[in-house]
Amino acid sequence: MSPPGGDLSEPVSQATLRVTKTFWSLDSGLAYKKHFPSINWLTSYSLYVENFTDFWKNEIAPDFAENRATALTLLEQESKLLEIVRLVGMESLSASDRLVLEVARMIREDFLFQDAFSPEDAYTPLKNQYGLLKSIVTFYEAGKDVVTTPDFDFSEFAALPAIAAYQELKNNRKATPEVYEAYQSRVREEINALVK
Repeated sequence: MSPPGGDLSEPVSQATLRVTKTFWSLDSGLAYKKHFPSINWLTSYSLYVENFTDFWKNEIAPDFAENRATALTLLEQESKLLEIVRLVGMESLSASDRLVLEVARMIREDFLFQDAFSPEDAYTPLKNQYGLLKSIVTFYEAGKDVVTTPDFDFSEFAALPAIAAYQELKNNRKATPEVYEAYQSRVREEINALVK
């Protein structure tokens, strides 16, 4: 559905959105940046999330919905923080805010981005999606308390070997839950080691 001028407030579009209960908002800005699929995560939505919560909990993992919600919250916080960065620069942000930006960047670039030329990247089973997303959320959860310690140097966090190793995890199509758990343990160990 693409109404004239992209005006979604007109009556036909609004009636359609109420019936379908799902909306994928294509974003030309993401397309220009070569981010595919170029679906805007801030303006897209589904009203079927509650219908799937039990399925995710029983078939994938008990905390699937919580990790999904955390990822969406981080992406929303990132959009607000980027406005501050544009106005006054990155130096004005606290280490906690920089953590949000770093983890949200990983969600955008490493989780939501798909390589259009890779047949392996066209489809990822839900259990693998959960393992990958949980691994990124682990950076945030483990880093929340660490970044607030006195004299914390955020550049050390951004240079963690586990961040670079995420690509290897993402490309491992045969990764098992144990592989993801081992990676998440590694993330926690590396982050905790930053506290002096």
